[in-house]
Amino acid sequence: MKIQWFPGHMHKASKEIAENLPEMDLLIEVLDARLPGSSENPMLAKLRGNKPCIKVFNKTDLADPVLTEQWQAYYEQDKGVKTLCVSRNQTDRIKQISTLARKMISISDARVKEIQAMIVGIPNVGKSTIINTLTGRSIAKTGNEAAVTRQQQRIKISDDVVLFDTPGLLWGNIINEHSGYRLAISGAIKDTAFDSEDAAFYLAETLIKQYPEMLVERYQLSEAPQSEVELIEAIGRLRGCLRSGGQVEMDKACKILINEFRLGTLGRITLETPDHFTEENKQAIEEAEKKEQYKKANKADRKKRWKKNRK
Repeated sequence: MKIQWFPGHMHKASKEIAENLPEMDLLIEVLDARLPGSSENPMLAKLRGNKPCIKVFNKTDLADPVLTEQWQAYYEQDKGVKTLCVSRNQTDRIKQISTLARKMISISDARVKEIQAMIVGIPNVGKSTIINTLTGRSIAKTGNEAAVTRQQQRIKISDDVVLFDTPGLLWGNIINEHSGYRLAISGAIKDTAFDSEDAAFYLAETLIKQYPEMLVERYQLSEAPQSEVELIEAIGRLRGCLRSGGQVEMDKACKILINEFRLGTLGRITLETPDHFTEENKQAIEEAEKKEQYKKANKADRKKRWKKNRK
């Protein structure tokens, strides 16, 4: 999926993060537990180096608990990374972020008398809600659409921990096509920036492969659907998305499927596993390198022909 959405404030935020992250004691990255790999910013992985990092799995009440454990084990292979699972209403769990930060960074190791922690995450991942819970008051703006926070803020959450909040951040080139779909489905990208039918068909395909029993139960089906069209048409008929003559309004049915995934009414679902995500990324990088080599070869060939024609 080609994503045509990278607002100017995100470009500015990327530069500011790159400049300020080296001065931080700790990185806190909020991930969507339903797509942990796709919601991890590859730019940060490069910038972090060996800096300690807390990966906060948010929305774990909506994610597959078995796959969440797999993702935690995957990230904690890095000795500098700890994970913490939270959900919107788990106030006590969210407040453990401060405790975990103190365990990972002692005050004697911090650059000053307090721990300097940068908190980052993709748009609409729930980062602002987490910050407001940590402080006990409404400091960060929240909302159900992408790109609510637009500038960095310095927020003291305790006597010895200071958070540097950043805008919800995507990256300019999402080379893994599967990640593009998942980010769109999750709400990290504005709905106007992608084709909802295309995204819904991708989601339908994934659900048919991974969670057929949930679909049967949710949409009162006699058996698991065999194709994306079959599933979406069944949703349209059940939800009354019909034109005259009984034809299903596919666009409405597609939006219903995406919305029910976002709300968690389909059940606890995770769209990717560590192994599959790693393989997808590997293939995407290889394809991108081949395209780049092809472009360079074509450019060199055009240059030769131009020189030849000049003679």
